[in-house]
Amino acid sequence: MIRHLHREQFVPGDPARIWEFFSAPHNLDTITPSDLRFRIIGDVAPRMYPGQMIEYRIGILPGVWTRWLTEITHVREGEFFVDEQRIGPYRLWHHEHHFRPAAGGLHMTDHITYDVGWGPLGDLIELLWIRRQLAWVFDFRREKIASLFPATAR
Repeated sequence: MIRHLHREQFVPGDPARIWEFFSAPHNLDTITPSDLRFRIIGDVAPRMYPGQMIEYRIGILPGVWTRWLTEITHVREGEFFVDEQRIGPYRLWHHEHHFRPAAGGLHMTDHITYDVGWGPLGDLIELLWIRRQLAWVFDFRREKIASLFPATAR
């Protein structure tokens, strides 16, 4: 069954600096919880581009790793990018990252469309575990981004 996760966050600061951070694939490690044991495999260009393939290794459970290969399918400089899973734990993973100018920074939107697969068993696993895991990852990201781009006192 296809599911959605939608998150929005205001990121204060210089829009060019914010975009620079999010368009650098290696910064994904910075905003991913260390408990996932996230690692980029191989060499990755310092800045994303359409058609770029990025391979990761993620520890989904103690002692259990999964390979995840994503493709950056669309990039509009300063506005949005899209990553889609090509190999990994989901039947479908389509992640849109949008950045909209706002007073004092950018309004950032993450919209993920995903399908676990595995029929009714996948639906149960999604309900009992995956949904909470994704919420935990994106809650962590919200806090980490807020600490990396703090609002300045006026």
